[in-house]
Amino acid sequence: MASDLTPLRLFWLGCAVLAAALAAWGGSAGWPATASERIAALVLTLWCSLETMWRRNWLAFLTVPALAFGAGCALPLYLFLRSRPVD
Repeated sequence: MASDLTPLRLFWLGCAVLAAALAAWGGSAGWPATASERIAALVLTLWCSLETMWRRNWLAFLTVPALAFGAGCALPLYLFLRSRPVD
C-alpha cells in the first residue's frame, strides 16, 4: 500500500513541527504580539476557514489553534493537511 506522505507533505509537516518547536523553545508561543502578526493570523484564519469549508476537509481546522505557535507553524500545517487526498 502506498503512503500518502509524499516528500512535499513531509516537508510541510517538518516545517510545522520545527516552527512550533522554535516558538515553544524561544518563548514566543502565544497569540501574535504585533499588529502585522495579528493581521497575518486573521488573514490565515479566514483563508483556512473558507478553503476548508469549500473542500470539506474538516481536519484542516486544526490550523486555527496552531496559530498559538505563530503563522510559521500554522501555514505549513495547513498545507500539509490540505495536500492529503480527501474523499
